[in-house]
Amino acid sequence: MNKSFLEIVARDIVFKHGTDLSRTAVVFPNKRASLFLNEHLARIAGRPIWSPAYTTISELFRKQSELSVADEIKLVCDLHKSFVAKAGETESLDHFYGWGQLLLSDFDDIDKCLADAEKVFAKLRDYHELDDISYLSEEQKNVLKRFFSSFSDDQPSKIKEKFLRMWSHLGDIYEDFRERLQSQGLAYEGMLYRSVVENGCFPDGYERYIFVGFNQLHEVEKKLFQKLKDEGKAFFYWDFDHYYIPEAAPSGRQKQKALPHSASHPIVNYLQQFPNELPNDDEDIYGNLSKKKDITFISSSTENMQARYVTQWLRQNGRISAGSRTAIIVCNESLLTTIIHCLPPEVNSVNVTSGYPLQKALITSFINQLFLWRIFGGSHHYRHIMRHPYAQWLEPPTTNLQLPTSNLSLLKQLADIVTRIAQQHADTPFEQEALFRMYTLLNRLATLVEDGDLDVNTITLQRLLQQLIHATTIPFHGEPVQGIQIMGMLETRNLDFDHLIILSCNEGNLPRTSSRSSFIPHFLRKAFGLTTIDNDVSLYGYYFQRLLQRATDITLLYNNSTEDGHTGEMSQFMLQMLVEWPHTIHRATLHASLNQTTHQPTEIAKTPNLLQKLNVMAEKGIYPTHINRYLRCQLLFYYNHMLGIKEPSEEEGIDNRGFGNIFHRAAQLIYYSIKEHRYPDANQGFPVCVDDIDEIEKHPEIIHRAVDKAIKEEIDRTTMQSSFIHHPSSVAYLVEQKAANGLLLLNREVIIRYLKRLLKLDKKLTPFYILKLEEPFETTITLPPTSNLQPPTFITLRGVVDRLDVVTDPASKEEYIRVVDYKTGAKALKGSINDLEEVFQQPIDPDKHPDYYLQTFLYALLVKQSPRLAQEGMPIAPALLFIQHASAEGYDPVLTINKQKITDIGVVEQEFSKRLQQVLTEIFDPAHSFQPTINRKLCAECAYKQLCGL
Repeated sequence: MNKSFLEIVARDIVFKHGTDLSRTAVVFPNKRASLFLNEHLARIAGRPIWSPAYTTISELFRKQSELSVADEIKLVCDLHKSFVAKAGETESLDHFYGWGQLLLSDFDDIDKCLADAEKVFAKLRDYHELDDISYLSEEQKNVLKRFFSSFSDDQPSKIKEKFLRMWSHLGDIYEDFRERLQSQGLAYEGMLYRSVVENGCFPDGYERYIFVGFNQLHEVEKKLFQKLKDEGKAFFYWDFDHYYIPEAAPSGRQKQKALPHSASHPIVNYLQQFPNELPNDDEDIYGNLSKKKDITFISSSTENMQARYVTQWLRQNGRISAGSRTAIIVCNESLLTTIIHCLPPEVNSVNVTSGYPLQKALITSFINQLFLWRIFGGSHHYRHIMRHPYAQWLEPPTTNLQLPTSNLSLLKQLADIVTRIAQQHADTPFEQEALFRMYTLLNRLATLVEDGDLDVNTITLQRLLQQLIHATTIPFHGEPVQGIQIMGMLETRNLDFDHLIILSCNEGNLPRTSSRSSFIPHFLRKAFGLTTIDNDVSLYGYYFQRLLQRATDITLLYNNSTEDGHTGEMSQFMLQMLVEWPHTIHRATLHASLNQTTHQPTEIAKTPNLLQKLNVMAEKGIYPTHINRYLRCQLLFYYNHMLGIKEPSEEEGIDNRGFGNIFHRAAQLIYYSIKEHRYPDANQGFPVCVDDIDEIEKHPEIIHRAVDKAIKEEIDRTTMQSSFIHHPSSVAYLVEQKAANGLLLLNREVIIRYLKRLLKLDKKLTPFYILKLEEPFETTITLPPTSNLQPPTFITLRGVVDRLDVVTDPASKEEYIRVVDYKTGAKALKGSINDLEEVFQQPIDPDKHPDYYLQTFLYALLVKQSPRLAQEGMPIAPALLFIQHASAEGYDPVLTINKQKITDIGVVEQEFSKRLQQVLTEIFDPAHSFQPTINRKLCAECAYKQLCGL
């Protein structure tokens, strides 16, 4: 086992400075390493010691200044004010915000590198003034075009002119921005660093400052290092290896070629400028990459397959028992959750450094949905909110939550919602932490809005909140120096491990080579010593090589798939190792197991709780839909009606149920208009003649008004009549301004066309008599007593008849009552059923739609048994009117059995009632469990298939 770098440093510190380190400050690039160094110091000393103070380079700078570093949102808001004042622009903060983030990054880099800002901006202005090429000859223009494919002699666009004006004022904006922050006692990080070194405010609170494990230094850091070194207070510990810094190798040793991405050159210079406390030529400390290592490259076709491999990897070679000497490095942070779930049960202790992303917490999805509904309205956003687990904590049922138009009121109200959830519902420490951090973000934004710093529209406000959430993590609590370590690449600085697995070592992840966005071009950044993408690649190269140098058991995995944005390329660092690595590298590939485990849904026994729910259902009422779901699949009935898990609705616009509701209501309004116009004194039914339909066809606005009213009522039902949320503008937005919602407008036109088709069909029936429209009904039936049903069970049956009319049979000239059920779907009946057994068979054949028969037959029988609805002695016919197919020649909606038209439901009444009682008895029988369907084709599109394990 190799000694870790921090253990070596600890021994050297105790040897040179003893155990009284109370006047010593140890400075790290990041704070995590301090926990490990402190443990090593205590163990090596062997007796109580005065621990040193631990700090980061950022904290050290901040302690030397009276300025405070403001958060990014505050900084960009103030930068916008300077931009408007000095550039003479009226650009809104909403449009400026993205530019402001880039500009702030450039200012920060200029100050940390101690670049002459005036010269940088002057050169930048001169560079862009070259865009004016009016003085060039045609030959010179052609020469330039051959070198610059984007070069153009067109007149500058408005955007280009705006950029030119801004570039010419960048120096003024920079100075004004710094003065504005200075007056408030604020700064961005680079400005604070620069003020420290330029004002000579160097640290002097300790006798010695020990700098451990630094790599690339900004100029401000070099100034601080140099000042403390000159005072004899600074001591430096550098971590590297002779493999990639051969200049520090012992004399006479064969020097190896430095790796191109190892960032060796900066450290070579630092060793001269800031001498190392450890001997540079010590092979035990700095010659570890050349020692024997067991290293394996593994390719995988998916990201999650890599995470699942962690289980197998940990169980081998004593990696679990090694504890904190084993590390899982995650280059793709989205794998963190999967990795945690894949840890084998024998792992007793684990420390997760990365933290869980707040954006994946339950409260984040809830706040996002509230924001989206506030911005866009719409029933689909409302449904998302009401299906969310946190919806029950919005408000008591007696009050409405009105999301206000003011950003300040909105943020405060969302913060109140988070507080209410935390007080009444947060059960776990993790959930409490997530709610606290969300409350903190909302409260911070509210403060900026209230102070007048953040004046943006709601859409931009939502984007800003998303940025803050994306940058926030929920820390895992544990003992940092014990157990298997799970961390990102940046958290590995100064740490060493024996067993190492690095996941997602793909180009783009390692190094992260996203282009550095900047207003300053690369060649100017290079000329003035600013940070470039080359520095970023070099930095990651150092982290990677340093992490490997003391490990003896190394496994690197990468995704070889080219799908979903992955390039399928291993990291350039891995390719470099294949070319130059002095050790054997084993290659392997992960394959998915071909052994498929088929999960069979299991039956659900009727517990006392379920029987109680069935009794409540029997009392409140059973609809034909309940029975049809039971016949289709008893587990479907169980999940939907027993557990109350509703099937998901359409995500956009009007779903299928809403479409049907609007059609039914609009048809009702159209025929009621006939009654009100021609027969205002009629108490119940009314006749319809050909003149009535002709009048409507001559005035299509009657249809349009009916559809618009039906749409308004449907949206009222789904978005406004909620005990939780009220959005005052949703109906006006979706109905009065239909052009803003193309999907709703399209549905409206389709419904209008369907209604015209219905009127055309009804015109052929005239004269006929309408008895009822959208008439609710209920009746009670008694199930006979059985061995399991004691006493007899009384069942309430409910339903709504779309239309009850009296028509004349064209052949016999006899009148009969039609029980009409409208169907707006595309699928029509495929022929006729042969007998009633098909209606009640389990499972129902979905291709023949016998569930439609059951519903319509049941409605017809209930009308027949109701003196209030039926005309004495008049036959009753069940009818399914498929609107999309109603224009066919000779179309007749009356149902048939074995191709025989059922103009009198009485012919099947006895058999239908008997079979209906059998099904209801089975539903309420305590001894009969809920069984899964045997027709797996029904499972393919079932919303509950995952609950069944399919």
